[in-house]
Amino acid sequence: VVSVDAVYRDFDAWVGRRLAGVPGAGGVYAYEDAAEASFRAATALGWKKIYDLPIAYWETSRRLLEEEAQRWPAWEPTLGGTRDSAEKCARKTRELELADVVVCPSRFVADSLPAAVRARKRVVAAPFGSPPVGAPRVARASQAPLRVLFAGSMPPRKGLADLFAAMRLLDRREVQLVVMGTPVVDLAFYRREFPDFIHEPPRPHADVLALMRTCDIFCLPSIVEGRALVVQEALSCGLPAIVTAHTGADDVVREGRNGLVVPIRAPAAIAEKITWLAEHRDALPAWSAAGQEAAARFTWTGYGAIIGQALKD
Repeated sequence: VVSVDAVYRDFDAWVGRRLAGVPGAGGVYAYEDAAEASFRAATALGWKKIYDLPIAYWETSRRLLEEEAQRWPAWEPTLGGTRDSAEKCARKTRELELADVVVCPSRFVADSLPAAVRARKRVVAAPFGSPPVGAPRVARASQAPLRVLFAGSMPPRKGLADLFAAMRLLDRREVQLVVMGTPVVDLAFYRREFPDFIHEPPRPHADVLALMRTCDIFCLPSIVEGRALVVQEALSCGLPAIVTAHTGADDVVREGRNGLVVPIRAPAAIAEKITWLAEHRDALPAWSAAGQEAAARFTWTGYGAIIGQALKD
């Protein structure tokens, strides 16, 4: 059995041992869980330390996930994030303390940092880029079921428990839920929670985008994310999106223009938004075009430029 955490620690230590032998360098860029040894070595060399935090800070994540375990006890074995050891969490804290600059993919991640850290350190928000936007979306026949797509891993962290609850509230034959992702536990568990979804296994990225184009709207009511790139992928394919601000994508999903933002833990609100879209399918083409336009504004070149400028400054 390979421990991913052990691999991260070994790599971090390997980098830390070699920093002094890198000519002309003056800084180190490291990711969460693989930064402490590198940052300690960089501190001894007088280098700058840039910390990439891809998801909400661990204290915020753990609090939200522990609350989910209380809300949905049956889903608790699928959570995962509540099981990090005390030492692993302490290492995350030490990494952040050693950093000079913190790079976050969204405002949600930046806001999850302790207030004292935000006051003392440079925090840079660098949103991810979208995939290339394809041809304008061709609307599906209005008499066909409204296909709602969820794509991602399948624990309640992504809001799947809330989406299933929303679908139970809906109980509409003209709405079809498609779930693409890897089950964390046996698929039978998910069927007990909501039996009437179509499960699609993971696939290569091009095939994910192809599946998106067979659906009408995208829904990701996440509890904890960093920046759910899958939202931008869905928008680039012309799917209006229903998301929470905790997806980190509330700067690309525009309320009433290319999607809808719901509170976390709000199955009734999700059901209401899906119902509205099912009853206003004539609005989907305009929302689809607006979503593609919004996704196109976020590029990987822009992502690199933001980080590059932050390091220059």
